[in-house]
Amino acid sequence: MQDADATLAGDNPLIEQIEALKGELEQLRAEALRERADLDNQRKRLAREIDTARKFANERLLSELLPLFDSLEAGLAVAPQADPLREGMELTLRQLHRIAESNGLVEVVPAPGDSFDPERHQAMSMIEADGLPPGSVAQVFQKGYVLNERLLRPALVVVARHD
Repeated sequence: MQDADATLAGDNPLIEQIEALKGELEQLRAEALRERADLDNQRKRLAREIDTARKFANERLLSELLPLFDSLEAGLAVAPQADPLREGMELTLRQLHRIAESNGLVEVVPAPGDSFDPERHQAMSMIEADGLPPGSVAQVFQKGYVLNERLLRPALVVVARHD
């Protein structure tokens, strides 16, 4: 039967034209599918880029606020307990933290004894620390901060070691 179709195709120019058009139609369908897939991928990539831009739009501003947090906390560390100025500083600091947290900023404050995390901590030195396992945080010099899972500033720590 196929030989007969081939013979007919060879003898009939209309059948040859139909076969050529079928091939062209399949090629156009394949191109349309590729273009649709490309558009879909481009739309998804653009959506990811927009989402990333939204997440980190405040990164510069929040980074510039970190020294302000440090200064307020240092001031509170030396301010007298019953000072009305201290209460104002505490309130201001709480409000700043609340605003920063609502924008995705999270403090990184390891406690003594926590494991050293090179992804979020920066070791400033190592000390002998009795009672702490080797490789754990012995002291925190400065808090770190993460913005929507991206490290803005590592926590500066001293790491325990045993000889």
